[in-house]
Parts: sequence; structure tokens; C-alpha cells
Amino acid sequence: MNLQEKMSLTRKIFEQALGLSPAGSIFAAWTGGKDSTVLLHQWMVLLQERDPGAQVRALNLNTGYKFPEVLEFRDEMAWEWDIDLVVAGPDSSAARELEGTSKVECCRTLKVKPLQKAVKQQGVKVLLTGIRRDEHPSRENPPEVQEKKDPDYYQVNPIAHWTEMDIWSYIMLKGLPYCSLYDAGYRSLGCMPCTVKGTHMNERSGRHQDKEESMDMLRSMGYF
Repeated sequence: MNLQEKMSLTRKIFEQALGLSPAGSIFAAWTGGKDSTVLLHQWMVLLQERDPGAQVRALNLNTGYKFPEVLEFRDEMAWEWDIDLVVAGPDSSAARELEGTSKVECCRTLKVKPLQKAVKQQGVKVLLTGIRRDEHPSRENPPEVQEKKDPDYYQVNPIAHWTEMDIWSYIMLKGLPYCSLYDAGYRSLGCMPCTVKGTHMNERSGRHQDKEESMDMLRSMGYF
């Protein structure tokens, strides 16, 4: 498929999401990274074509260890695009209790548990993610729609069929802004202690590999 065909398929998946729940209970999982920003933009375009006054709802997880550049970009774009942004995070004491624990436990405490809490509190019925199949072996075969339990919601992956090159092609095509860290040599943005500049063929080579090797387990808990 070329990029235009992939964009068309993404719109069809968005329509599937709208068949699962009204737009008001559909949230885009927005990290401030390139993939979820492309997802957010396409979702915003579709909603505003249907209703020019529609406001996109987005959910962001702030672990307390995010790059300042990512947070600054997130806040700037939330204001510019008029995003109804919900920022979720761990309890203030959680980070202090993680010293010496595994990266999996760290992700469970700082990301998965806050996500589950936010889904319940915000009444999220559908969560749109920027997961791509080519990004990591654990993401090679995610279905377009996944039913999650406890809490109950649908995880929808509208750009799973895109590649890293597709993402950058779309950004250039639409003139979208993106976080400055990509120009500094980062290819994938996570928490500061677990992210370095990627210098290898693998897009996520700059992520902490203990966590990367446990992605199947993390994904089963709702990690995106």
C-alpha cells in the first residue's frame, strides 16, 4: 500500500472505533511522540469533518521522568489544536518506592496502573494508540481492535500498518510540528532514564533493553 491507501485504511479503522462508542468516550493515547501525534492529527481531521466544533479528547501518561522537550511540545500542541487533554500519572510517592526494582515493575507502576485508573475515572470506552507493527517484534501482529478487561475498554490501533518512513512522510506532507528531540538524534522517545539516542537499525535501540525484552508482558497489561 502507498501512503494514501494507508491513510484511507486508518480512516476506516476510525469509523470502526466510532461504531464501538460515541466520540466523547474515545480518547487518543498521546505521548507527544511522532506516531501518536500523527494519529492525533488524523483523528482530529476526521472528527472535525463530521462536526467542525468537535474537540478531540486525548490521554497522556506523565511518569515524572519525561523529557522536558516532550512535555513542552505536548502542552504547546494541546493549546494550538484545542485538545481536551487529560494527563494521568502515578501517585507522588510511587517513584520513591521504585529504587532497585525491575524495569517491568517500573513501567507497571508509572504507566500501566495510572492508565488503568484514568480509563476508569474518565469513562474511556475506546483508546486509540499509535502502535505500529514494524516498531518492535512484540507488535508484529496486533489486531486493529483489542478488547481489554479490568477495566473494560477497546484498544484500537489505527496506524498499526504504517512504517516509520510513513510517519515521517505524513509529517512532511502535512507540515506537522514534532518534538525537537528527533532532530537531536532520538528515534523513539520514552522516559529519560531509559532512553538514549538511537544509532542502530532498530528504531527502539535507544530504549532500555530489559524493558524491550518484556514488551509482550507489558502489552498484556495495557502498555502501549
